[in-house]
Amino acid sequence: MEPTSSSDNLHPLEIKVLEAFRTEGAESSLSIAQLAEATGLESAQLSMAIEWLVAKQLLVTVSETVTPLVSLTPIGKAYAEQGSPLERILSAVREASATGRRLTIADLQVREELDPSEVSRAVGRLKKEGALLVIQGGCLESTGRPSPSAEAMRSLLRELYEATRPLDSFPEDHRPLIREYAVKRGSSREPFRIEEHVTRSYALSPGGAAAVTSLANQGYREEVAQLSPDLLKDGAWRTKRFRKYTISLRPPRIAIGRKHPYREFLDVVKFKLVGMGFQEMRGSLVETEFWNMDALFMPQFHPARDIHDVYFVKDPTHASSIAEPFLSRVAQTHERGGQTGSTGWGYRFDGERARRLVLRSQGTAVSARTLAATPSVPGKYFSIARCFRYDQVDATHATDFFQIEGIVLGDDINFRTLLGLLNLFAREVAQAKEVKFMPAYFPFTEPSVELHVRHPRLGWMELGGAGLFRPEVTLPLGVAVPVIAWGLGLDRMAMVALGIHDIRELFTDNLELIRSTRGLF
Repeated sequence: MEPTSSSDNLHPLEIKVLEAFRTEGAESSLSIAQLAEATGLESAQLSMAIEWLVAKQLLVTVSETVTPLVSLTPIGKAYAEQGSPLERILSAVREASATGRRLTIADLQVREELDPSEVSRAVGRLKKEGALLVIQGGCLESTGRPSPSAEAMRSLLRELYEATRPLDSFPEDHRPLIREYAVKRGSSREPFRIEEHVTRSYALSPGGAAAVTSLANQGYREEVAQLSPDLLKDGAWRTKRFRKYTISLRPPRIAIGRKHPYREFLDVVKFKLVGMGFQEMRGSLVETEFWNMDALFMPQFHPARDIHDVYFVKDPTHASSIAEPFLSRVAQTHERGGQTGSTGWGYRFDGERARRLVLRSQGTAVSARTLAATPSVPGKYFSIARCFRYDQVDATHATDFFQIEGIVLGDDINFRTLLGLLNLFAREVAQAKEVKFMPAYFPFTEPSVELHVRHPRLGWMELGGAGLFRPEVTLPLGVAVPVIAWGLGLDRMAMVALGIHDIRELFTDNLELIRSTRGLF
């Protein structure tokens, strides 16, 4: 549709915005703040009018500035009123040292009513700065030195208590402290919040300039949408301008049925892998700790097996048995290395724990079962595995997610083969333009690597890990050739491929968002 310069086709809010440009000069560019002052419109009205004018090609964006703004969280306001853990702990230890008493970390937790994590973090920083010493018996002693962090924290909390300020307005030596104590993924109990504030400036397009000229020539009278009894009673309707109906406009769009963009993406991934000669692996959502972790040479004391990272099944709690000879071989490998040439982990393997049922936390469990089922050599396998992990939901994390899991077996398989496949997946499946590899560590692969891609809006993000399976994994399962393996987050790959910047949008019930999300075909 051609841009229009007729006031008949403009909403009163749009006309007010255009009038602001006429007043300030048709060649000028105005920020949102300047437009708000010139038009007197509320924020929502102004935003709506600008969006309409941009859609009609009457306004163009000439600049966009992103400013990080710092404010206090509820935790930060509590710190401002009661003192930060740094300040309170330093004051308590100084007071105790002055009277000859000794305080331990446990004493501070009780006395100051702070979380253990807050106390240990504060003590670690104060000790590093030389303001505290840890002496015999785990007691704390003041050195008498000041703490730059405690003083800077007190100043920041005071300045931000009733205000929001740009990050760049703070002294350069205070900014690292703000970033360290700002809310971020996996660390929500922080005093500071950093939010990006976007400021845009707009200018008239050639069509917009023509519309302003047309408005000046036609004159502008306030539009009336409805004929009211009052207007009829006193005859005021004769001097009013009534909003016109445009019968040439297109009717409302009727959306046709289509596949969900994420469902379509999963189908495309499967189609491409099958086309490359991969065979599909399948497995259960409920798995034993043995196949989910033990068979992958993850020791039973590994932190990733904690209840805070894995969902345990309540009923039944255990599987009836684990297939032999795999249980015995894996147990021997964990304890002493078995027949792999390794020394193992050097602990007593718990067969009862191996039968514990969990929700599958990684797609590698499917690969472990496939290796134990006499796979073809050479062979290529993949699985689209739904996994579950206890995690804080945010723009790039969810408590359940899909992994694209895969293994390739063969005598001539090596690390270069793996890097080539990962690069292919990143560019063909995730549609990524920039790819990089980072060194990594996993108990079941050596060497190991992480695949990262650049998201257009979120920046660099990890897609997952990969590597060559260790002999401690393959030999107990009956495989004697090299095996490369990878487990990549399909949800994150879909975010890049579909142009989505929040992982939760993959599962939204917003039909308009689903219809407008671009597909791969």
